[in-house]
Formats: sequence, structure tokens, C-alpha cells
Amino acid sequence: MTTVTGHTTAILASKVQGTAVYNPGGDKIGHVEDIVLDKQSDRIMFAALGFGGLMGMGEKYAPVPWSILTYSKDKGGYELPVDEDNIKSAPVYDLKDLTKEDGSLGLIRQKSYDYFRVARDW
Repeated sequence: MTTVTGHTTAILASKVQGTAVYNPGGDKIGHVEDIVLDKQSDRIMFAALGFGGLMGMGEKYAPVPWSILTYSKDKGGYELPVDEDNIKSAPVYDLKDLTKEDGSLGLIRQKSYDYFRVARDW
């Protein structure tokens, strides 16, 4: 079933992983490395945006609220409504830390939603 914007309401996580993420100017700023799920509420906690690495070295992971990623058929990837400087300044973590202590290490989800100015959905 499609939504008003033409998107489907269901998608496989395997289809999302590796998908490019672009800023409003159309520049690629990273990719969806993974999705962190909240098993208790059956909701997505955030997408792990991978960026800044070269050949797998030095990559950083910013937890991005799923609700602010919009899929663009034209780009074949997601659009994130922030510029490159905002991504570089976003809270970043090692991928393994995004689920450590249920994602509460340093209140990761709260920091992410605050940084991207997204209302909490939990």
C-alpha cells in the first residue's frame, strides 16, 4: 500500500542498508549502514548513517531519526534535510555502541532527536 507521497508503508531492512543519503543540494553525504530497532515498542530507534570513511577505515556513524529521511526515486536514495556541516557536527559513535546498553549509552536516541530537532516519538 502506498502513502500520500507515493512511498510504500513497508520495506525490508535489507533493502535500506547501503542506500545512499543525500543533502538538500543533492550531494551524497553518506549511506544507511544499518537500522536500530526498539524491540519493546516495535519501532525504529534510528538509522545509523555511515559517513567520512575511506575504504572502510575511519567511518563515523551518526544516529539519525528515521522520520527525517525521505526516499527520493530520482536520486535512488534518501534525502536528509541538513547540510554537510551539520552532519559533520552531529553526535557520532562506533557502530557497536549504538545498541550498547539498549542504545542508552549517553542517551544516544535523545541526543540524536535533540540534535536534529525532531519531536520524540517514544
